[in-house]
Amino acid sequence: MKAVLDTRQSRHDPQYFMANGIVKSSPEQVARIGILRSGAIAAGCDMIAPQDAGLAPIAAVHTAEYLTFLQNIFARWQYIDGAGAEVVPNIHPANRTDSYPKSAVGQAGFHMADTACPIGEHTWEAAYWSAQSAVSGADLLKAGDRAAYILARPPGHHAFADIAGGFCFLNNSAIAAQRLADAGHRVAILDVDVHHGNGTQGIFYNRDDVLTVSLHADPERFYPFFWGHAHERGTQAGLGANLNLPLPRGTGDDAYLDTLTKALERINNFGATAVVVALGLDAYIGDPFKGLAVTTQGFGRIGTAISTLDLPTLLVQEGGYLCDELGENLTNFLNGFTA
Repeated sequence: MKAVLDTRQSRHDPQYFMANGIVKSSPEQVARIGILRSGAIAAGCDMIAPQDAGLAPIAAVHTAEYLTFLQNIFARWQYIDGAGAEVVPNIHPANRTDSYPKSAVGQAGFHMADTACPIGEHTWEAAYWSAQSAVSGADLLKAGDRAAYILARPPGHHAFADIAGGFCFLNNSAIAAQRLADAGHRVAILDVDVHHGNGTQGIFYNRDDVLTVSLHADPERFYPFFWGHAHERGTQAGLGANLNLPLPRGTGDDAYLDTLTKALERINNFGATAVVVALGLDAYIGDPFKGLAVTTQGFGRIGTAISTLDLPTLLVQEGGYLCDELGENLTNFLNGFTA
């Protein structure tokens, strides 16, 4: 299996993170790249660099206004007297229909959902190449590859069409899915990250040509809180094309696999011809976020279960944070998928 990675993704080095009123170092650290790369190589992946497909496949998912913001906000932030080293919002509109300010501070609040997505000098460059890696992966499937792994970092599934959030700026999984849909595929996105893929859901919520399915820790008491509940089924043309399968905190391998069966059944019944897996490894029992309790062996079983779809599959890295087993968890998933 080919694995796509651009080393420029390492230039995004976020420092700011606030949880429960406490400012901490960001869990989305550069070191994740080396660990995940080693895990992919251990599974037999051939590492390649992405091609540059330009802004068009990114703009097919994200608004031009938002892309302008991402490209320019760090430089604008430097003109603010006494501003911090990273762009971090401190005010947000009550509604998306509220007025759009000229102020850099106001626009940061409009386009950034939380304090977990600080923007630094090289954030746009890293996010751009993370997205290009996903585009190149989609192009591999279009060219006939049955599967590819995308080491996308920063991750993407919390990014909406015009909002960053939860470590995410460009929605790599959604960009890849749109690329495949534009090529004539009927695409299903299967999100197995411990957190609900709220940005992905938002992008496709009123569409019926892309199915979005997510297994995640129940958001009643877990990030992202406001999205990911079982009653959210889509709207307008997309009614019934969104399936959320929230799981109780601490769910382990067997219960997770039972629920995954329901997700795979929905994908089969959708008539999907290609699958994008938003591959979070943070459902691990030892992950710092401690939402679910999947074991290292469990990731192998999850990979094997997904492979039974027998469809062209793009595996796009989402979460999975620093712990001793992070690389091994990826290796087990990939080995299970290709077994």
